[in-house]
Amino acid sequence: MDLFDYMREQNQEREAPLASRLRPSTLDEVVGQKHILGKDKLLYRAIQADQLGSVIFYGPPGTGKTTLARVIANTTRSQFRQINATSAGKKDMEDVVKEAKDTLGMYGRKTILFVDEIHRFNRGQQDYLLPFVEDGTLILIGATTENPYFEVNGALLSRSRIFELKPLEKADVKELIYRAVSDREKGMGAYRACIDEDAAEFLADAAGGDARSALNAVELGVLTTERSSDGQIHIDLETAQECIQKRAVRYDRQGDNHYDTISAFIKSMRGSDPDAAVYYLARMLYAGEDIRFIARRIMVHAAEDVGNADPQALTVAVSAAQAAERVGMPEARIILAQAALYVASAPKSNSVVRAIGEAMDAVEHEPSPPVPAHLQDSHYSGAQKLGHGNGYRYPHDYPGHYVKQQYLPDGMEDRKFYHVSDQGYEAQIRRYLDSLKE
Repeated sequence: MDLFDYMREQNQEREAPLASRLRPSTLDEVVGQKHILGKDKLLYRAIQADQLGSVIFYGPPGTGKTTLARVIANTTRSQFRQINATSAGKKDMEDVVKEAKDTLGMYGRKTILFVDEIHRFNRGQQDYLLPFVEDGTLILIGATTENPYFEVNGALLSRSRIFELKPLEKADVKELIYRAVSDREKGMGAYRACIDEDAAEFLADAAGGDARSALNAVELGVLTTERSSDGQIHIDLETAQECIQKRAVRYDRQGDNHYDTISAFIKSMRGSDPDAAVYYLARMLYAGEDIRFIARRIMVHAAEDVGNADPQALTVAVSAAQAAERVGMPEARIILAQAALYVASAPKSNSVVRAIGEAMDAVEHEPSPPVPAHLQDSHYSGAQKLGHGNGYRYPHDYPGHYVKQQYLPDGMEDRKFYHVSDQGYEAQIRRYLDSLKE
């Protein structure tokens, strides 16, 4: 590094955003993530002992993935290199690999390669790294906001340990806020700023576990608020609210936040919890989820988990889907809410799912006996000569519009597929079917 590079780096560090300047340099300065960074945990011990193998840090933005990589860089005796998958190409990786081989060969030092946003690498780029991770030329640290089991090469995953970082607890974010305000070296302490308790509480809550969001708000508040008569910059609740205009919602329509939220939505409807169902519906709508996708899930749930316990549920769901698509947002939220609340509040039965599941299984795995002759089509010339339809009894000609006769094929007469529950309207169906047997 020449003098110009050094000066550029120093200026960049001084002018970096607060969230970047406040990054810890040692493990003991890290806030949160005790489930993986407690002093008795594997990751903490491996970093302290400088015996870290290839790892992938996975979690939402602002939870400390890059911070951990920086801490490792300050702790390790290995050579540390960093690239960002959004801008790095194969040439950058080739340069790192060549340097790593030279360093290992000449000095016996390993190279740790930190790949930020590793999910941005395509399969070919990930495959390129594989042999060098496998033979120990590189120790890989990947950081991703996406589920690595979906986005990272399976071979790389098998050679790495995955650590999931959780959204920071509210108390952790508050600790960082107070540190940012008071720290004179890395934070805003030189500005003689202070923050009210309710303002810190609001920012910690509104950040939704994203430390970067809270620290950006603190920095904005300090830099844009005039000093009071006592010479201090006071960050009160009103200022804090101005600095975070909207609560961040962790939701990625292509990632596992999407799948987790829709899963919770469906399970809440299935579990007859209308309050939870409408809450998860609101989260999806707030994040911009496609209303047609939500409507489809409500329709499926109405048939799958309500079924004949309340046949009206499917009618409500289908009507809501059509109405929501025609009306559009924002009014569609009311229509979808009505359908979700109706379905969540309806009696539940999965007898329909069980019936079609068992019937499909029988068709797939068992021989297919012929349709009984008396049920076969008799409406074409010559059918009766073949015996088709002979002996069929028309139910409407009998009392109660019912007559006992065989409908399932020979050898399956006693098979039962529809196990009727005693829930809601299905209880009435059950009584009716039982009465026919009598």
